[in-house]
Amino acid sequence: MVNTEVDLGFLKLKNPIITASGTFGYGLEFKDLIDLNLLGGIVLKGIYNNEREGNEPPRIYESSSGILNSVGLPGIGKVKLKDVIKELSELTSTPIIVNVCGEEYSEYVEVAGFFDDDKNVDALELNISCPNVHEGGKCPAQDKEHTFRLVKEIKDKVKKPVIVKLSPNVCDISEIAQSAERAGADAISLVNTFLGIAIDVKRKGFVFKNIVAGYSGPAIKPLALKLVWEVVNTVDIPVIGIGGITSGEDVLEFIYAGAHAVQIGSINLVEPSAGKRILNELSDLMQSLKIKKLEEVRGIVNKNLYE
Repeated sequence: MVNTEVDLGFLKLKNPIITASGTFGYGLEFKDLIDLNLLGGIVLKGIYNNEREGNEPPRIYESSSGILNSVGLPGIGKVKLKDVIKELSELTSTPIIVNVCGEEYSEYVEVAGFFDDDKNVDALELNISCPNVHEGGKCPAQDKEHTFRLVKEIKDKVKKPVIVKLSPNVCDISEIAQSAERAGADAISLVNTFLGIAIDVKRKGFVFKNIVAGYSGPAIKPLALKLVWEVVNTVDIPVIGIGGITSGEDVLEFIYAGAHAVQIGSINLVEPSAGKRILNELSDLMQSLKIKKLEEVRGIVNKNLYE
């Protein structure tokens, strides 16, 4: 028997598999497709103050090893989400994490504050890596000073644990992560999507109206794994790895690199019950490798490097 439990310090998970924001809806959409109680955590679709329609279609473009998306973060708004969270919490005991978005810093703070007293919300994840934020000319995750300012403003206002989600589209992700940690972040999640484009050869033009879109899927796993490993070695708070995870072996790679937990994203779109399969694969792999608990092997590649 293996132990897949994870302790983030501020939140205990039955296993390290969390569904990523944007690919698992609000959780309720998957209730008939997977037992939600099997999951380590559920991150809800990104939320703003008010309802949003998102970008005009096309929104998704498939490549041979991943997908580009230009969805534009459509959503139901914070008030309606509160009702959804209540319904979801009645269906499962799995921790619920709200993904907080904002066009301006003030909106981030307002949305985070709105859910701070909700007993059904276990943590907040700040989506500071989305280019929809224009204050100061950059999205916060692309500048260490902007990151520090926003995270500190929110941490000064809320009591709930705050996970800061970072972008891979920066020169030095470690300095951004350190800035978030200094501002009071309880954990880091990374990475969000890589920027890419798609061109329609028949139409002789860009596929997306916004031209640039976010790339995710199996192709980004080695890139994400490298960035997670870098950040793990520069901060003292837990890191949650994201990027191209589709199997139990992928999960174990991120744990070996030092991550406490992972989020599965694009795989949910093609295999709604993937979380169950990945958990089973992880348990079987742990048993075959004689790993009794994940804590034994977290960051083991670094330990072995210096032995």
